Amino acid sequence: MSAGLKTIVYPVKDLDRAKSLFTALLEVEPYADQPYFVGFKDAGQDVGLDPNGHAKGMTGPVPYWHVSDIRARLAGLLEADAELLQDVRDVGGGKLIASVKDADGNLVGLIQEA
Repeated sequence: MSAGLKTIVYPVKDLDRAKSLFTALLEVEPYADQPYFVGFKDAGQDVGLDPNGHAKGMTGPVPYWHVSDIRARLAGLLEADAELLQDVRDVGGGKLIASVKDADGNLVGLIQEA
């Protein structure tokens, strides 16, 4: 079962410029501000900026579906002919993420909260 789309991550080339833009847009300060990720929370939405996103194959913003069993959901997507972009990995605090590409080139992310 999915808890829906609650997270979107943007690949960015200039983290400082992107951080400034999203701070102005959302009118909140980031909850996470690291050289490898900047995250904002606003209106129940989590917006992330990933300066390494392009190198990971991100071609634009990636929506992340929040799921209860990331490994099972990832296996199901791969069985449905999705292409693995990023296998399950812990990004801190037990939060797991993974991503795939569908047959049309759309990126789909998965998150399992700790």
